[in-house]
Amino acid sequence: MINEKKNFTIILSAGKSTRMGTCKTSLPWYNNQTLLQYQVTEFLKSNFIPIVVLSPQNAAFQPEFPPESQTIINPDPSRGKTSSILTGLTLISQNFTTLAISAVDQPRPREVYHKLRYFHQLNKALITAPTYENRIGHPLLFSPQILPYLNSISEATQGLRQIVKQFNSSIQKVEFNHPIVLADLNTPEHYQTWFSSLLPSQI
Repeated sequence: MINEKKNFTIILSAGKSTRMGTCKTSLPWYNNQTLLQYQVTEFLKSNFIPIVVLSPQNAAFQPEFPPESQTIINPDPSRGKTSSILTGLTLISQNFTTLAISAVDQPRPREVYHKLRYFHQLNKALITAPTYENRIGHPLLFSPQILPYLNSISEATQGLRQIVKQFNSSIQKVEFNHPIVLADLNTPEHYQTWFSSLLPSQI
């Protein structure tokens, strides 16, 4: 258990990558990093402590993580994405400041995380979400008050979608001028499209 009051992010990386056709964890990304290494690095540089949730199948391929980050294995990812979120939550203390939840196939530059955390903490929001042209993207940021609801998610109740629906009127939306906040690398085509796109230096 982590006892210090800090910002955390759960990076979900236990899926089968069925539509991609290969494990997303080790896909090449920017700055000679894998997709997962990039995620961990960008979150760390934004003052988040990454907690990476892996599956038994990709645990052996995990990159070298900085000591500030942690990894945990979801023993049965077939139970769905909510099982990975619940696995990651076991390493979060109840006195955290901010919790972000992202997926390995949702890479963002650190500027996105900086901006989201700034407005989330400034306005003491329950949930903060990035938007582009009024479309909600990822990652979502949560306050400690939402932790009981996160601990109760299930596939049967649509996981995070149910929380977003329940607290929809309380979500703080932070508008971005670049569609990177909507990027979701589900297929080889998505991957190539975003890999060939230059990320903005400032979001």
